[in-house]
Amino acid sequence: MIKYSLHPTPIIDIPRYVQQFKIMTSPFECKVSIDQSILNSVLSSSSSPSLIGSIDQGTSSSRFLLVTSSGRILSTAQVEFEQCFPKTSPYNNNNSTSCAGWHEHNPFNIYDSVSICIAKTSEELLKYGLDITSDLGSHADLTNVSIIKAVGITNQRETTVAWNDRTGCVYYNAVVWDDTRTASVAETIMSENTNSGDEGDAKDALRSKTGLPIASYFAGTKVRWLLDNIPKLQQDLTSTSERSNVRFGTIDTWLLYMLTGYKRSIAESEVNERLAHEGGVFKTDVSNASRWLFMNLETVEWDESLLDAVCGGSVCWNDSDETTIPIDTALPKIAPSSTTLGVIHGVECCSGNKMALKNIPVAAILGDQQAALFGQACFAPGEAKCTYGTGLFLMMNTGDQLIPSTQGLLTTVAYQLSNQSSPVYALEGSVAFSGSTIGWLRDRLELINSASETEALATSITSNDNMYLVPAFSGLFAPHWRPDARGCMVGLTASHTKAHIVRAALESSAYQAREVFDAMVLDSSVQLKEMRVDGGATANRFLMQFQSDILNVPVVRPEYLETTGLGAAFAAGIAVGVWEDMNEVGKMWKKNCMWTPSMETQERARCWKGWSKAVKKSLNWIGDDDEE
Repeated sequence: MIKYSLHPTPIIDIPRYVQQFKIMTSPFECKVSIDQSILNSVLSSSSSPSLIGSIDQGTSSSRFLLVTSSGRILSTAQVEFEQCFPKTSPYNNNNSTSCAGWHEHNPFNIYDSVSICIAKTSEELLKYGLDITSDLGSHADLTNVSIIKAVGITNQRETTVAWNDRTGCVYYNAVVWDDTRTASVAETIMSENTNSGDEGDAKDALRSKTGLPIASYFAGTKVRWLLDNIPKLQQDLTSTSERSNVRFGTIDTWLLYMLTGYKRSIAESEVNERLAHEGGVFKTDVSNASRWLFMNLETVEWDESLLDAVCGGSVCWNDSDETTIPIDTALPKIAPSSTTLGVIHGVECCSGNKMALKNIPVAAILGDQQAALFGQACFAPGEAKCTYGTGLFLMMNTGDQLIPSTQGLLTTVAYQLSNQSSPVYALEGSVAFSGSTIGWLRDRLELINSASETEALATSITSNDNMYLVPAFSGLFAPHWRPDARGCMVGLTASHTKAHIVRAALESSAYQAREVFDAMVLDSSVQLKEMRVDGGATANRFLMQFQSDILNVPVVRPEYLETTGLGAAFAAGIAVGVWEDMNEVGKMWKKNCMWTPSMETQERARCWKGWSKAVKKSLNWIGDDDEE
């Protein structure tokens, strides 16, 4: 195990704000794993091997994978980074001193964690005689000689950051996808876009164009919060000279910009202020763009009317002649998911005069759940996957058919290849708390020391004894979309134990997946025959069996669980010709385990009835007069 210390970077903005947050000052471990058998095969190959790099940037950690042309993972590197949960903030305008539910990331910590994964992978492989670096001063085009042919990026979606392209100033920390401060922002946007007073109509006011409800989840609400609250951003957007330099991006855009840009001169940097690179490529892909509330799903372009609907009412424009953000300069250009997007300037290695990935093209970008769908080879309409991560995400390929949801799901773009005239669409249900529920048991309640304990605890009892845990800690996402919901445990008696709570927490993921699953069947009129699963929780055999039981369909786990990173690699490899097409990629997908239903029909109905009652108990906890 390799340890590497990330350089401390100050949290963005004013000094009094800096003091409210944890920052990445302590050493974080970079865990590098190399498959020795695959490495030996690469080193002994008579021909030059072709590898694809994959950057998998998630909510709590970043990874870098190297994938062979046969679809096998040669190496993985992972670094966790600090999570920022502010307790107070000068930007809290909700008549409350509490910032409960706020969640932020330092964008430079995200970039550093990715860079360290790349650098450490390079250093470790070099020890075995596999060199993926170039001299620091080399300007040669390595794409013809390097064994790495391209890099793909997959990212936590909706998390949003803003910066100034001219100065490199980052206006504020990245606001994370599950941050609840934008719930009130969503309500404001709803009130600005409906006269009916009906909450259901208001929530869906933009759905016909975006496929999305107006909710705190999406990037557009983060943009609106930044507009409403950050003075420097307001100043620049209403300045004739600076307006065209403002940039908004999700994490894919931020990483592409930083990787393809150049470090600024020391003279440009002020004391204790770190600046974004300059000259970087400013793009996103269709899958990420579809999560903003700004993109028209049919035209696959930013829509001025949507931008105005979400941001036109901001206080930013009160004393300005401007009425919204400049769509041509402030938002990244939308590109296909699988195409050459830019060329990496190079990542400095931790030692020596070497750079990794210098002049290697970034040839794919996919939002994390779309990447998992791609990595699971769900290329045909009706094929679906479920990812168990921080949250839970169930997605089904609907082909070129854009299916409006009437069941609380999201209509989104799955991916688009460069040679396709139209994108491939999907239906998705997003659940905020899955793996993070287990993290809550470990870190907050201290009922367990690690997630690996949960299976034994859950199987130490024969049932939940009619006790349910609804992890609506930041409201309920699909299919309910109820920001007023809050977590609860119901059905408790004096006979319940720690094991029951742990079991109920695991079961909650399966129940939430079924809610989405059932909604997907109703929306699409397609009866799903199996569920392909991935993510860390698939190692929990109890959960996988219970998931199959409650869905009443087989649950299938693939050989590689790194489907998100694999999806980005596959899309990049197709773009540069390592793989001819999706048919070739699909043949590399292999089944590892399968669970089949064994629960009696009557017991399934009993469990489901109890869960439905528990969900109702979680509703209506936050109202207009409530503070968190």
